[in-house]
Amino acid sequence: MKIESCSFGKIVIDGKTYQNDLIIFSDHLNASWRRKESHKLCLADIFEIIKEGPEVIVIGTGESGLMRVLTEVKENLKDKGIELVVAPTEQACKAYNDMSKSKKTIAALHITC
Repeated sequence: MKIESCSFGKIVIDGKTYQNDLIIFSDHLNASWRRKESHKLCLADIFEIIKEGPEVIVIGTGESGLMRVLTEVKENLKDKGIELVVAPTEQACKAYNDMSKSKKTIAALHITC
């Protein structure tokens, strides 16, 4: 899957427009991703991602980068040997497109704030 464009509240993937936070897996999307707390990412929020066994997880923290990734997430992924990329969503989209060419990469993207 390729992210074609990203702007506040909107993301285009493989020609289809989405207006919700989402998770991009290698072969499907979760186009209605929700977190326990809107601007905090905890382990429970990415459980389905971890189950897939990615090499890399890319987290888009919103246009202004307001979503925070909790320390428990960072430590858990490090312990599992999963590379973590955390960036404002526009940068995260670019990282996903680049990294998914050579590694099993999953992106979880907050597309507002």
